[in-house]
Amino acid sequence: MSHYPSDVAFTPSVKAEQERHGSRKQYRRMETEHGWSSAITPELAKFIAGMRSFYLATASAEGQPYIQHRGGPAGFLKVIDETTLAFADYRGNRQYITAGNLAENPRAYIFLMDYAHRVRVKIWGEAKVVEDDPALLEGLVDPAYGAIPERAIVFSVKAWDRNCPQHIPRLIPVEDAAAAFAGLEQRVASLEAENAELKAALQNRTPAIT
Repeated sequence: MSHYPSDVAFTPSVKAEQERHGSRKQYRRMETEHGWSSAITPELAKFIAGMRSFYLATASAEGQPYIQHRGGPAGFLKVIDETTLAFADYRGNRQYITAGNLAENPRAYIFLMDYAHRVRVKIWGEAKVVEDDPALLEGLVDPAYGAIPERAIVFSVKAWDRNCPQHIPRLIPVEDAAAAFAGLEQRVASLEAENAELKAALQNRTPAIT
């Protein structure tokens, strides 16, 4: 029996549902012709380098799911090699749900959403907490970022897929919008000043009518 990277998500139960609803033939063709990748491509690495946030899903040994938002400066999620991602885990609310889940169940999932360009990427794999590698942590930390790093989380990629943009609202970060508006305001101020100068010059050149 053949095994494909998408089997990490397309379990026998999922395939049975695809069969029942009529989409199994489509996904069987995808698996054999152009299936999901298990390696980080240059295109995916470039996409990851521009991300400022993502969602990390883990589960307890009993299967209780947990999703946590992670954010930081662009590129804080690092590509270590073609099958490995890593990021610095900063001090937070000290609940340690993610760390606790990974201690007993390494399976994890990363969900990346680029609202500005309406692109979403799903990455399946396994993750582990690394607390005794200062060199690794140093390479993951942005010195300009003020948060305090406590540990690293290393993610081994098993499969990934890029979804269609359907139903994704187009949004842009507020700081990007502010920068765009600032540029427009400067342009408007420049045009208003130029317009005032032209009006003054025209008034000075036009003889008074008596």
